[in-house]
Amino acid sequence: MEYVWLCGAFFAVALLYSAAGFGGGSSYLALLALAGLPPGTIRPIALICNLAVTGGASYSFARAGVTPWRKALPLILASMPAAFVGGRVQLPREQYLLALGALLILAGLLMLLRRTPSEAESALSHRGGAAGAVLVGAAVGFVSGVVGIGGGIFLSPLLFLSRWASARAIAATTSLFIALNSAAGLAGQLSVGMILDYPLTLLLVLSVIGGGYLGTRLTLRRLTPSAIRRLAAGLILLVGLRLVWSNWSVVLSL
Repeated sequence: MEYVWLCGAFFAVALLYSAAGFGGGSSYLALLALAGLPPGTIRPIALICNLAVTGGASYSFARAGVTPWRKALPLILASMPAAFVGGRVQLPREQYLLALGALLILAGLLMLLRRTPSEAESALSHRGGAAGAVLVGAAVGFVSGVVGIGGGIFLSPLLFLSRWASARAIAATTSLFIALNSAAGLAGQLSVGMILDYPLTLLLVLSVIGGGYLGTRLTLRRLTPSAIRRLAAGLILLVGLRLVWSNWSVVLSL
């Protein structure tokens, strides 16, 4: 009963994030950190929940023919080995939480800066080439593996800001990116050993499956995609600022 509130929070996060095209990994991390769980337990739970939310969404996008495979593959293929390497990186608790807070602040700012393209702009395609996609994919994948999230929260704003593809194609790419990098990051953590609270993990996975299921089917007419994005960005910024403030003594002691 101690983590009933955590299950409810995970359900709500999965509901909102899946409706907006994300897995919710950053918010899962923030909630688990606030609950006082050790970093070794936080990262695998967040990645497993990411997989539960985005796996079905990726399948649905691919089945509908929305996924831009030729453009998405360089990003994803470069990101997966980088996420595996990042998943092997182990940081002390205080430094980890400080880095997590800083990255959450960055992600929140990127989400606030992201704007939804107009119908005319949504047809535009970014022409950075495969080399640029490989560099972006590797960088986002490594950071995502270190932090313990799928990386979509960093990737999606970049794709929207660069008008990389249509909104649906970006959502499909982001979902696939999150799912595969969550799996790669989880494999990296398994390779060095990890701590997993199985009863709690099962409860949280069931919670996000329920939330994700509803999120993909509800139209959420009262909350537009931009409103959901702003709400998520605000939560990420607040939690990120709190983590940085709480662990700032690490920087002062260096």
